[in-house]
Amino acid sequence: MQHWELLFFFFVIAFVYASVGFGGGSSYLAVLALYPLAFQEIRLIALLCNVVVVTGGTVLFIRHRQVDWKKIIPLVLVSVPMAFLGASLRLEQDTFFVLLGCSLLVAAVLLWMQNHLAGRTEKTVATPPRYTRDGLLGGSLGLLSGMVGIGGGIFLAPLLNLIRWDSAKRIAATASLFILVNSVAGIAGQLTQLPATVDFSRILWLGIAVLAGGQLGSRLAIVRFNPLEIRRLTAVLIFVAGIEVLYNHLPLFN
Repeated sequence: MQHWELLFFFFVIAFVYASVGFGGGSSYLAVLALYPLAFQEIRLIALLCNVVVVTGGTVLFIRHRQVDWKKIIPLVLVSVPMAFLGASLRLEQDTFFVLLGCSLLVAAVLLWMQNHLAGRTEKTVATPPRYTRDGLLGGSLGLLSGMVGIGGGIFLAPLLNLIRWDSAKRIAATASLFILVNSVAGIAGQLTQLPATVDFSRILWLGIAVLAGGQLGSRLAIVRFNPLEIRRLTAVLIFVAGIEVLYNHLPLFN
């Protein structure tokens, strides 16, 4: 495998994101965008790593009855086919990177706001589902997730907090499940157009790195680190990466 330093980067990303309830797809993409890899492979790696990191957390949320299936179903029922559609679209490389850069900037802002928004919903009483609104929200984020190669939870959680969709814990559980199902759907969509140069050994090693980082992060980081500071530092790094991606791929700067 080339670029062994990616193992360290991915381990740290999985550790940090697992501690705050996300999969890390946006940061995997931000790092991989700095390397000369096919963008189809970049998206596949990010989604596979997402699945590895969030699966355990999703199972725990379900076991602890934090998942409100009646409210989640409208979100995922529309998001899954849209994520598959987004991943199967044939994008030009520059189009993908411009979309990625813009998505990273938005994700950074939403992640920075996440703690403030979550505080507003900490004592929110559950409200009945609004199927049309939730379906449109899930479908839009699912399409974007599939096109870019993220699970979408980093967008979904702040938006649900903003509209006081449910309690902070229920929203975290929803985001985790949303990331999982959309990542799986995105992977399925990408299998129709993978380049012949995909390095599956690199994907395997990176998967092992995020498995280790995610497991360690979910057990230790919440106790030893301040989630607010972790989110804000991560938001700054994602924002810088978004600027870097746009600088390298927008015609305005080239």
